[in-house]
Amino acid sequence: MAAWLTVIGIGEDGLGGLGEAACVALRSAKVVFGGQRHLAMLPADFAAQRRPWPTPFDGAFDEILALKGSPVCILASGDPMLYGMGASLSRLVSAAEMHVLPAPSSFSLAAARMGWALQDVALLTIHGRPLETLNLHLHDGARLFILSHDGKSPAAIARLLTGRGFGPSRMAALEHMGGTKERRVDGVAKEWSVAEVATLNLVAVECRADAQARPLSTLAGLPDDSYQNDGQLTKRDVRAVTLARLAPCPGELLWDVGAGCGSIGIEWMRAHPSCRAIAIEADPGRQQLIRANSLTLGVPGLELVAGAVPGALKDLPIPDAIFIGGGVTEPGVLEQCWAALKPGGRLVANAVTVQSEMLLVAWQGKIGGELTRISVSQAKPLGDFDAWRAALPVTIFNVQKPK
Repeated sequence: MAAWLTVIGIGEDGLGGLGEAACVALRSAKVVFGGQRHLAMLPADFAAQRRPWPTPFDGAFDEILALKGSPVCILASGDPMLYGMGASLSRLVSAAEMHVLPAPSSFSLAAARMGWALQDVALLTIHGRPLETLNLHLHDGARLFILSHDGKSPAAIARLLTGRGFGPSRMAALEHMGGTKERRVDGVAKEWSVAEVATLNLVAVECRADAQARPLSTLAGLPDDSYQNDGQLTKRDVRAVTLARLAPCPGELLWDVGAGCGSIGIEWMRAHPSCRAIAIEADPGRQQLIRANSLTLGVPGLELVAGAVPGALKDLPIPDAIFIGGGVTEPGVLEQCWAALKPGGRLVANAVTVQSEMLLVAWQGKIGGELTRISVSQAKPLGDFDAWRAALPVTIFNVQKPK
């Protein structure tokens, strides 16, 4: 089918900034979708029907798809394929049916204003997303471009930076870039005093850490005190080895079964922005810890399933990898996890008790895989000297499902 849907990126300069192809598409359209601000840019005698985005917004997709085959235009800000409507529609409409005409994105304009090479900047958004998403990207010297949720976002970003030990960071709120109302507000996070700027803004941040900052690596094995926990925590050294065997790859999904305080799922997601994880936990107190830790450590997208295994595993999306940290001896848990795992996927289970270890030994004999025992000792004071204090040994079972 030929392209019937045209997604037009439009900047602050309005219709005057559109190319000939965009103008032709608009003149040919039967229906034009867009926000009220964009639709108001169209001339009064414009022939096509104007449809503002519905509330709730999700209904827009059904409205657009119902017009399939008719010439339809969508007006969107900047580059529609960058955190925009075009990216969402590309999951529903084939590339052959959709023609995308981008304008310069806010990120591109910000790079030009700041004089920063775009490939060296983390491109982020808090538009409709938790502010704590930024926590993953706070490192001394890092440069961030952040699409704001509203005019109060720069002040909220400044408070977050200051609270995380990045108060000396330089900030710039860039308003209405590319238009006649363009303005730039500069400052330092800990001294930021502007309560609200224009709703349409992007925040540029050059991170600078103070003495209290605690930057955290994206590699596995964060310090144990990075987590709020009630004692149910896969300790740092074992956690690093466990995640090495789980081997997160971009775009993959993990089930963290018996998640405790969520450390395995959280560090899986910290490995790459596209990694996804579902934490399954029955204890209400630990569920609260998982929520708190996922925010603090910058992965608010961690999905929490509240319930006991194996019942809580029913109807979950097919995983690329599964970690069983709790509930391994519950009847049916290993069987259901192995059955649900994608061919080629990895299953890793840890055991501390004799009973759980015996079960993993039996499973290794049945389906193959590897068994590894880890014993970690740390030097602790003993009188005037130090002695080695051993933690309980942990048996790790890891196996890959045949393709």
